Amino acid sequence: MRTAVVPVEEIFALRWEVLRTGMPREAAVYPEDSRGDVFHIAAYDDAGTVQGCVTFFPDRLPGEAAPAYRFRGMGSASHVRGTGYGAAALRAGLREAASRGAQIVWCNGRTSARGFYEHFGFTATGSEFVLEPSGPHYVFVTKDLDR
Repeated sequence: MRTAVVPVEEIFALRWEVLRTGMPREAAVYPEDSRGDVFHIAAYDDAGTVQGCVTFFPDRLPGEAAPAYRFRGMGSASHVRGTGYGAAALRAGLREAASRGAQIVWCNGRTSARGFYEHFGFTATGSEFVLEPSGPHYVFVTKDLDR
């Protein structure tokens, strides 16, 4: 499958559909989207349809001095979930963040996705917390950007 760094417009429909289901379109707009240092990754199927997406932006991890990128808005279309599109988008994003100087990548990830993040070398840190409307989360952190 192909991945690419793309404008937010390329991934927005999937982000809204998967991560803000039933909510107004503006619920899928992130404040970071308008920043010049943000990048978005799309993972495409053979027909050229976006099936996975993620957004990365520079954001230091609290308590760390090393350059870091945070990601959010990672998802894959429900009919292809578990087939590698989310993984492809994440891998491409890790490589791109590393090429932009990141030494750490982190996110506020859903507790239900803990196994997925750990598979990619992330470690859950701190205590579980709740982010509305999506529920329980952990901060997941990795310094292994070569996956």
